[in-house]
Amino acid sequence: MGFLKVMAEKKIEKKPEKKTEKKEDKEEKEEEVKQEKFEYLGPKVKQDELVFGVCHIYATFNNTFIHVTDLSGRETYVRITGGMKVKSDREESSPYAAMQAAVDVAAKLRIVGVNALHMKLKGQGGAGSRTPGPGAQAALRALARNGLKIGRIEDVTPIPTDSTRMKGGRRGRRLQALTNIPYLHNSIHIRKK
Repeated sequence: MGFLKVMAEKKIEKKPEKKTEKKEDKEEKEEEVKQEKFEYLGPKVKQDELVFGVCHIYATFNNTFIHVTDLSGRETYVRITGGMKVKSDREESSPYAAMQAAVDVAAKLRIVGVNALHMKLKGQGGAGSRTPGPGAQAALRALARNGLKIGRIEDVTPIPTDSTRMKGGRRGRRLQALTNIPYLHNSIHIRKK
């Protein structure tokens, strides 16, 4: 029994030494990871040289997407939407949500090393609205204010040469504005007589 007690005491003594060694190893690994986090990820360029990316802004009346790629479009640098910045669904397409998304995009592009952007604005297009949503203008202005140089601005909304049938039917959307106003309605009847 005395032998077992001695072995148990030795094991207890050895365990704290291993724990301290493990803690030191963990601390060293954490320091290495911290050093890696501050490492520059972008291409090696001179201080005043412009590094271009392509910013695809897809702005509908439901949401605003900001997607930044390299010039070929194959590599995605960052992609953020207005819906990621606000909680309620109705505010996803708002200019405020687009501005907040653009601020995040600019911060991530600084890490990558992109300091200039070509803009490609896109509305819903097709059978839908061809005008970009309310977030497009706000996103573009926010990117410019956050220190990014703007190159070319291009509208890439898909416009069909011959579309599917538009909504509204054969005779189009009919407004009943004149019949709701009583005095105009009466004057129209007087003229007909």
